[in-house]
Amino acid sequence: MLVAHRIPFRRGDRAAESTGNSEVIIEIVILALIAAFLGLRLYSVLGRRAEHEEEPVPTRFERGEGVNAPRPAAPVPAADLPRTSRDLAGFPPAIEQGLREISAADRRFDLLSFLEGAKGAYAMVLEAFWRGDKDDLRQLCDDDVYQSFSAEIDARIAAGETLDNRLIRIEDTVVHSARLDGRMARIAVRFTADIAAVTRDKDGVVVAGSLDDAIESRDVWTFARDVTNAAPDWVLDETDEG
Repeated sequence: MLVAHRIPFRRGDRAAESTGNSEVIIEIVILALIAAFLGLRLYSVLGRRAEHEEEPVPTRFERGEGVNAPRPAAPVPAADLPRTSRDLAGFPPAIEQGLREISAADRRFDLLSFLEGAKGAYAMVLEAFWRGDKDDLRQLCDDDVYQSFSAEIDARIAAGETLDNRLIRIEDTVVHSARLDGRMARIAVRFTADIAAVTRDKDGVVVAGSLDDAIESRDVWTFARDVTNAAPDWVLDETDEG
């Protein structure tokens, strides 16, 4: 017959075991709190830095012209522009007097710059006339000269003819006359140029001229400008053969 032996349970062991479990739980809670605290601190630093780094940097096209953006320099009034050195000597007395009167009325006037501009205008007007471009002629000529060019273009179109001209070179540009009429400055320039002129019919056949033979052309063109006008543009006022 088996006899069951009862193992006695000691209260002291259960109390010790309970105490040890409580200490482990407390340590786990403390460690969890520390980890959470460190995690929040780490996120607060890294998270803000990441947000700052991901913020797009505006380009100069996106940010526009701000208060600190450099501003263009203010234009200098015409009256305050420095007078450039002008050598008006060497002309016949009438031309020299006219140039000096124009220079006194228009402080921005410079003879060399004017002559360079006149050469450019001479080429532009000729080429616009040859190709029948009335819009360009309207901008470069006054009413009388424009009407004269326009009538010749219309007559050429009616005849079925086209011009195939070439401005080979401008050999010389000299002041022919200069005067100040009230507020209108007028300077006549004599151009000496080599031009190859060809006229074609409606079928493109050459009926006059040759591109192989350039002909010397002499023209006296008068340019005019209102010296009281802020615009610096001169217009073709008159054309003559030189």
